[in-house]
Amino acid sequence: MRHCQSDASLLIIVPAYNEAGQIVQVIENIRAHVPQADIVVVNDGSKDDTLERAQQTGVTVLDLPYNLGIGGAVQTGYRYALRGNYDMAVQIDGDGQHDPAELGKLVRALSESGADMAVGSRFLDKQGYQSTRTRLIGIRFLSMLVSSLTGRKATDTTSGFRICGRRAIALFADRYPTDYPEVEALMLMHKHGLRFVECPVSMRPRLHGRSSITALKSVYYMIKVTLAILLLQSRRRSAEEAV
Repeated sequence: MRHCQSDASLLIIVPAYNEAGQIVQVIENIRAHVPQADIVVVNDGSKDDTLERAQQTGVTVLDLPYNLGIGGAVQTGYRYALRGNYDMAVQIDGDGQHDPAELGKLVRALSESGADMAVGSRFLDKQGYQSTRTRLIGIRFLSMLVSSLTGRKATDTTSGFRICGRRAIALFADRYPTDYPEVEALMLMHKHGLRFVECPVSMRPRLHGRSSITALKSVYYMIKVTLAILLLQSRRRSAEEAV
């Protein structure tokens, strides 16, 4: 494992669980489009050859001893980014859905807006892969909920293609939602006075295999995240009233 490079400004975090079929291609795509960035793969207790194939590429690989879930894997990446003193950290999923060629849009959105996070939305320009009908219903509902509670436009709250500045890196290194964290992370930022913006990106279907999120799990996800958001909002109001 290579050590963090404190003089590097951009870190690509690639959480991966059983992504042996595409992890090498994902890393090669990142290198082709963002050669100046450091890459860290967080192997989330994979049962296949994800660890070995990622290590063969020469990137830094953090090998978790057992499966923590996407939240734990991503937080591990942010802790690495914080220790390495990176200015920006980008999440790119290990399944190949996020196109590194679109990363420049996120960097510009973060810089020009002065926000703490820029989220890539596939729904602003409606280009590329748009997800399944069942998931679209859930995404639209959660996006409306987040928009109404934060006062900020949100169209793709489940997007894991996002870039964070230093304040967001520090927050997520300290605390990060578990299970299906993308939506809750936006609310966590709002709670701590951090700001996010969206920018249009194009996404792709996963390169190999199938997503573990079925139609039934999509419904469960929507209900669970909605309850978590409302609970977080309730705690925030209670804290404000106590001041």
